[in-house]
Amino acid sequence: MSYVEGFVVAVPEGNKQAYRDLAAEAAEIFKRYGATRIVEAWGVDVPEGKVTDFYRAVQAEPGEVIVFSWIEYPSRQVRDDAFQKMEDDKAMEGFMGEAPFDGKRLIYGGFETILDV
Repeated sequence: MSYVEGFVVAVPEGNKQAYRDLAAEAAEIFKRYGATRIVEAWGVDVPEGKVTDFYRAVQAEPGEVIVFSWIEYPSRQVRDDAFQKMEDDKAMEGFMGEAPFDGKRLIYGGFETILDV
């Protein structure tokens, strides 16, 4: 089964196009190294919970939108190899230096697919 890296981040509303541009540029690099699918989803119906929610998870501030994204790879090994290659890729130098969001509040993780219907 495939391997998925998932991400949640808060992005200032006014930075939507800048975020999309950065994501599109990054997607080209991820695909070059084996990603089979990249999805970036701009929050339009993200409820605030009573106990926990996406906003709390990333310490979203007023005027920020939740972005939920994921990258699919054929396997964890392909993802691990891709990560190593990206670390050595000159195109990645300074890539996140101009990110249109606060990278310290980005949450992410890797997941093995257990159901894909």
